[in-house]
Amino acid sequence: DEVVGAAPFVLSQVSVARTGTDGLYPQSANLYGIAIDTGRVAPTEMERQIIEGAYNLEPPESGLSPLLMGVGLADRMQLFEGDTLLVVSFENLKMDIMGGLNPTMRQFEVTGVFTTGMYDYDMQNVYTTLEAAQELVGITNSGVVSGVGVRTTRPELANEVRGKIQELLGFPFYAESWMTTNRALFSALRLEKIAMGLILGLIVLVAAFNIVSTLVMVVADRTREIGILKAMGMTRRGIMRVFVLQGAWIGVAGTFVGTVCGVSAAVLIERFEIIRIPPDVYFVDHLPVSLRVLDVLGIVIASVTISLVATIYPAWKASRLEPVDAIRHE
Repeated sequence: DEVVGAAPFVLSQVSVARTGTDGLYPQSANLYGIAIDTGRVAPTEMERQIIEGAYNLEPPESGLSPLLMGVGLADRMQLFEGDTLLVVSFENLKMDIMGGLNPTMRQFEVTGVFTTGMYDYDMQNVYTTLEAAQELVGITNSGVVSGVGVRTTRPELANEVRGKIQELLGFPFYAESWMTTNRALFSALRLEKIAMGLILGLIVLVAAFNIVSTLVMVVADRTREIGILKAMGMTRRGIMRVFVLQGAWIGVAGTFVGTVCGVSAAVLIERFEIIRIPPDVYFVDHLPVSLRVLDVLGIVIASVTISLVATIYPAWKASRLEPVDAIRHE
């Protein structure tokens, strides 16, 4: 019930090469053979863009099989749309008359160059039609593929759906979700998120000390006024309420301004890709931002709570002042 689209694919490790004046320049690549006429929701974003026509995977006039290349791999090999290259598969080895094993080689024409923003994908992935990939790797039965890509209603359901599919199909089939494939990356991100949370908490604590110091100075500066108020009948609870409200106002105002600035900066950074980072180190070419309502609410609540706690000591000190001593204070 959680699946909205599924399509078969063929995946193979290949070597791609172009013939130049100095010979061949081979590069390893991941060849994806995808079905572009499923008539259903595409399982991946790349397939969706191909089906919608953003990238061309139609057979070229040359009669060769079409091939889409990642921008990083195309730049490294200096390939452009319309160029011809050789794709070598080592999964379909054929024996020659001398008893040697020869790989299968086919010519493809580059029909487009894509960019995903993910360094590994742009440097390693190439796409062709399902039929061309099957022929290259030696699959003679059109009903045989490497696997079936599945798209769920929500990305976070991937593990749940994976478990159900694995249970239904059983051995020798194997179901794998995007969370499992990128487990190492997400573990690193989770650790970084915890570290950033601790850093943010320490920053808020330092700001809370500023609230404490400000209220302590107010108490010291307004000691006589506090004594007069208490002499006129104001209770200790009333005095505490005054300073708690003053500190709370500082905390709420600061939290509001910080939240507006932080959310606005995050939206701008994500939309315009302002912060560029080296893709060969971080796997992406810009700093991605994921705004989550629960995270923002958690930060706001923690900031306001710490601000309120920071007002307790100065307010308590003010409420403990004796009227006579406070009025005599110089």
